[in-house]
Amino acid sequence: MSSHAFDARSPQDFADLVQAHPLAWICSLGADGPRATPLPLLVQLDADGRPRAVEGHFARANPQLQALQRDPLALVLWLGAQGYVSPSWMQDRTQAPSWNYASAQCLVRVQFLGDEALHHHLETLSRHHEAGRPCAWATAEMGPRLHELARRVVGFRAEVVELRQRYKLGQDERDDVYADILTGLHAQGDGELQQWMRRLNPGRGPRATVDDPAAGDGGGAAT
Repeated sequence: MSSHAFDARSPQDFADLVQAHPLAWICSLGADGPRATPLPLLVQLDADGRPRAVEGHFARANPQLQALQRDPLALVLWLGAQGYVSPSWMQDRTQAPSWNYASAQCLVRVQFLGDEALHHHLETLSRHHEAGRPCAWATAEMGPRLHELARRVVGFRAEVVELRQRYKLGQDERDDVYADILTGLHAQGDGELQQWMRRLNPGRGPRATVDDPAAGDGGGAAT
């Protein structure tokens, strides 16, 4: 099946993925080889809902920081809802095991922030994650300790050069297999992956069938 079957349906797919899964891997290549760091990121979207830039911060002691100062090109990886698809759920026992997932990558060019922009980033990041919480916390409550800890990190803003996405969520499966996957996920309580499957398969009911059970056999092996 064409990889286009696993494309996003709208810019909102990416926006919702990174909102639900803000921790991403920043991957880069330096003189001493490849490096990767998991970081919570803020994504800036343009008027059309597409990513324009990402913001985050490294520990100043992280050796990847020096590598990015020499070569600012990096790859940011998000993995959203994901899970194993077991043939034990299938009425058709000839199906193969598979894995469903929602994922995105941004090729970015990193620029490091000055002190004032760093403090603004830290405040924005904490406000974003504290929003809606009872007794929400604010950076001002740290007092002088905020400035002390801020000296230990370096903020960055990375311009998005290219967005790549892949949503492998049962689009290539026969209707009966697709329905069995939803039933299996429901039985094990994986609501998020069910929601993403329905989102990327509009109009397909959970118990839909086809006249010819062999039609459109995806086999469950695409990655």
